[in-house]
Amino acid sequence: MTQSNTVTQTFTRTHAKYLASKVIGDLYQCHTYYERPTEADIVEYQEELVVMLANGYVSEYEFGFERSDRRIVSWQYRVDARGELVGGSDDLSGGIYARASVANASFFNFMSYSWKWSLLTRPEQNAVKAEHHVQRTDGELPMDGNGYWQTDRTYTSGGVALERRTFRPL
Repeated sequence: MTQSNTVTQTFTRTHAKYLASKVIGDLYQCHTYYERPTEADIVEYQEELVVMLANGYVSEYEFGFERSDRRIVSWQYRVDARGELVGGSDDLSGGIYARASVANASFFNFMSYSWKWSLLTRPEQNAVKAEHHVQRTDGELPMDGNGYWQTDRTYTSGGVALERRTFRPL
C-alpha cells in the first residue's frame, strides 16, 4: 500500500505581513543597536515590504551600513525564487550582530526586484509604488568589506521562505 500527500498553499497578504514582520523586527533591533534607521523609516519600509512581498515583486532585500562603498555590517534576505518552502524551519527574528563600528558610516536599504516585477508595464509599476511611501532610486550595493557572510536565519510563511544572510566584520 502506498500513500501520497500533496499540500498546496496560496501565498496571501497575511503571509506577506508575517514575513515582513520578521524583517521589520530585525530593522527595529538594528535601530536599537545602531540608532538607524529611524522608527518612522521602519514603518515605511514595512508598508513597502508587505506590498512588494504580497505581489511577488522582491527577489532580495538588504539593509546595513557601508563606508567608502564597502559593507561594514548588513543583513540580506533572499526570497526563494520558486516560491517553495526551502528549509522547513521558521526562526525567530532578531539576533542582529551588535558590535560593528558604524561611526562615519552610511545606512543603506536596497531592494532587488523579481522577474515578476519586470513583467509589469511602467504604469503598473507606478501604481504599485503608489501603494507605499518609499521612493527608491537605481543604485548599486556596496562591495564586501573586511568581513564574511553567514547564513543565520530562515523565515517562512505560506510556502515562501526568506533566507537571511549576515555580513559580519572580522
